[in-house]
Amino acid sequence: MPVAWSGRPPGPGAMRGRPARLRDDGQYLRYWIAGRVSYAGSMITSVLLPVLMYRRTGSPLQTSVLVALEIVPYLAFGLFAGAIADRLDRRRLLWGCDLASAALAASIPVASLAGALTAGQMLAVAAGIGTTFVCSDSASFAALPALAGRDRIVAARSSISAADSILAMAGPAAGGILAATLGPASAMALDAASYVISAGLIATITRPLYPPGERRPARAPQHIRADVREGLGYLRRQHQVRALTLIGFASSITGGAVMGLLVVYANKQLGLPRTSVLIGVLYAAGGLGAFAASVALPALARRFPVPAITLAGTAARVGLLGGFAVTRQVATALLLFAALDGCSSLVILVGITYRQQVIPDRLQGRVNVIARMTAVGGQPLGAVLGGVLATAFDVRTALLIAGLGTAAALAGGAAGPLRPGAWPRFRLDPAV
Repeated sequence: MPVAWSGRPPGPGAMRGRPARLRDDGQYLRYWIAGRVSYAGSMITSVLLPVLMYRRTGSPLQTSVLVALEIVPYLAFGLFAGAIADRLDRRRLLWGCDLASAALAASIPVASLAGALTAGQMLAVAAGIGTTFVCSDSASFAALPALAGRDRIVAARSSISAADSILAMAGPAAGGILAATLGPASAMALDAASYVISAGLIATITRPLYPPGERRPARAPQHIRADVREGLGYLRRQHQVRALTLIGFASSITGGAVMGLLVVYANKQLGLPRTSVLIGVLYAAGGLGAFAASVALPALARRFPVPAITLAGTAARVGLLGGFAVTRQVATALLLFAALDGCSSLVILVGITYRQQVIPDRLQGRVNVIARMTAVGGQPLGAVLGGVLATAFDVRTALLIAGLGTAAALAGGAAGPLRPGAWPRFRLDPAV
C-alpha cells in the first residue's frame, strides 16, 4: 500500500545518499536540464508553427485553429492524463512522450523537403504535440516531489519557474529569428532535437520517481474513470488545496483578459502605434515580473505562511490592475505590468508548490493536472470575456471589470479556508 502522507515533508535525511543541495544533485539536474531543453524547443515552436501555417495558407482562421489545437488537448484529456501518470511508470511515460513529440515535430521538415507538407498535417502535429504534452506534464508534476524530496520542493519549483520565465521571453524571439533565417519548416528540426535530448536525459535518471521506501503500488483493476473520481474527490475534501486552486482559476481568468487585450491596450490606452517595439517591451516586462517572483519564492516561503502570500499577492493584483487600467504613461504601465505579472506568478507558484508538498504521491498526477486544467481553461475564457467587454465598453472598463473576479476570489478565500486563524498550520517547508 502507498505510504500515507502526514502533511509534513520528510526531513533532509529522508532520502539517504542524496546531496543536500539541488545544484549538487546530478539526478535532479538531469531532470531539470531535460525539462528546460524541451521547454525551450516548445517556446520556439510556438512561433514557428503559426508562422508556417500562415505562410503556406494565408488563412487567419486556420492559423488560429492551429494555436487553439495546442491548448485544447489539455482541456479534453487532462483528467485522464493525470490518472495515467499515477498508473504508469513515470520515467517511461516522460521519455516516451518526448520521443513521440520528436517524431511529430520532425515530420514537418521531412514533409516540407518532400514537397508534401499540408495544412492538415500541421494541424495534426499541433494537436499531437499538445496531447503528448498533457501526459508529460502530468508525469512531471507527479515525479518532482519524489525526485527532489518534498523538503526541497520550494527550491526546485523556484529554479524551474525562474528558468522557464527566461525561456518564455527568449524562446519566441529566437523562433522569430529562426523563421526569418532558416525558414519555419526547417527550424522545426531544432524542436525535434530538443525532445530527443530531453528523452535521453530522462532515460539516464536512476532514482525512483516515487517516494523513498515506496514501491510502485499495484493498482486495482478498476476503470480509469474511478481514478479520475478519486482525484476529484480529494480536491473536494481538501479545503485549502481547493481554495488555492479556485484562486488560481480566478487569477487565470483575469490574466487571460489582460493578455488578450494587451496589444489593444497599448494602442488605445497608451497611444502606441500598432507596430511599436514598445509593445514587445511590455510583454517582456511581464516576463521579468514572473522571473522576480520565482526568485523571491524561497525567501517568502521561509518567512510567511501560504495564505499570507496568496492573499497579499491577490490583493496586490487587484490594486495593480486598477492602476494599470487607468494609466496613460508608458513607463508607469511597464512597471505596473511587471508587478502585476509578478504577483500573479507568485500566487500560482505558491499554489503549485503547496499541492506538491501535501498531496499523497498516488494522487499527484491527477490532482495537479486538475488544477492545471482550471488555469489553462481560465485563460481563454478570460481572453474572450475581455474582448466582449472591450467591444461593449472600452479597454479600461474591460480590465477593471475583469479584476472583479480576482477581488471576489480574494474575499472568498480570506473568509474561508485561507482565513488568518488557519495560518499557523498552513506553511511551505523550504529546505534550508
